[in-house]
Amino acid sequence: MREHGMSVARRRLFGGAVALAALAATRRETAAAAPRTFLRPPEWYRFRFGEFEITVVGDGDLDLGDPAGGFPGHPKDDLTALLREHFLPTDKLVLPQNCFVLNTGRQLVLFDTGVGYTRPFGPNTGMLLANLRAAGIRPEEIDAVVCSHGHIDHVWGIIGGDGKPNFPNAQVFISKADFDYWTDEARASAAGWVGTFVQGARRNLLPVRDRLTFAEDGKEVVPGVVAVAAPGHTVGHTAYAIQSGNRVAMFIGDLAHHQVIMLRRPLIEFAFDTDPKQSAQTRLRLLRQIARERTFVLSYHFPFPGVGHVAAEGEGFAWHALPWGVDL
Repeated sequence: MREHGMSVARRRLFGGAVALAALAATRRETAAAAPRTFLRPPEWYRFRFGEFEITVVGDGDLDLGDPAGGFPGHPKDDLTALLREHFLPTDKLVLPQNCFVLNTGRQLVLFDTGVGYTRPFGPNTGMLLANLRAAGIRPEEIDAVVCSHGHIDHVWGIIGGDGKPNFPNAQVFISKADFDYWTDEARASAAGWVGTFVQGARRNLLPVRDRLTFAEDGKEVVPGVVAVAAPGHTVGHTAYAIQSGNRVAMFIGDLAHHQVIMLRRPLIEFAFDTDPKQSAQTRLRLLRQIARERTFVLSYHFPFPGVGHVAAEGEGFAWHALPWGVDL
C-alpha cells in the first residue's frame, strides 16, 4: 500500500510538473507571438553642465549610402578597413542628427534644427519637434535658434509645412557669410545638391529675416555662448563655445561628420564641403585645440547623444563618449 501510495503521489507530482511546464510554454509562445512594432522610441537625453542644463534631442539618422560617395577622393579600401575595425557597417554611412537645447536658467537655446518636414532622407528623419515635446520642451519656449551653417540638415527645421516658424518666439543666429551664400537667388538654379540646398535655405531663413542676427567670430550670441569661426565646410560655418563657470563645451556643428573616419583621418575631404581643403585644415586646427584643452564636445553627427571628448591618438584623434548618466 505504501509503495502504491508513493506511486500515486509521484504520478500526481509528475502530472503537476508537466502541467506547469505546458503552461509556461504556452505563456512563452503567447509572449513570442506579441506583435513587434519596431517603432523608434523618443530620442532625448538630459544632463547637467556646470550651472546649465543640456538636453540632446534627435532629429533622426541620415543614411548617405555608400561611404565612398561621401569621400570620393579617399581610397575606398581604407574607409572599409576603418569601419570594419570599429564594428560599423561598411556598405553605408549613417549620420545621426543631434540637436542641443541649452537651458541657461534665463533662456532656452536650440543649436540647429534638423531637416524639417520635407524628410528628404526618409521617414526616420524630421523627428525634432516630436522629440522636443517628448522631452517636455514646447517649440514656442525656445528663445534662440543658433545655426552652425545653412545646410539642409541644420536649418530646414526652422519653418514648418504650414509656412509658419516652428519656433515663433526665437531669435535666429547664423553667420552673415552663410546667410548671404545660401540665400543667394542666383545659386537657387545651380545644378545638383547646391541648388536644392539654396532653395531650402531661402524657404527657411528668409521668412525669419526680421528676427535674424548675424553671429560674429569671438562674440557672444547669447550670454554664455560665443561664436567660433570654423570655415571650409561652408563659407561661414561656425562652432559655438559654451561656458558655465570653469566648464567649457563646444558645439562643433559639421566640423567632423563621423566619429571614426573624420577623426582618424582629419585631413580627409568630404563631398559636401564648399572648400574641402580649407575644411580639412580648420578641422585639424580645432580638433588639436579641443584635445589639448580637454574641451567637452557636443557633436551634431556622432552617435546619439553625441557628447564626449576628443583625444589626440596616433596621426589623428579618438572619440571618447561621455558615460550615460554622468553630469559635468
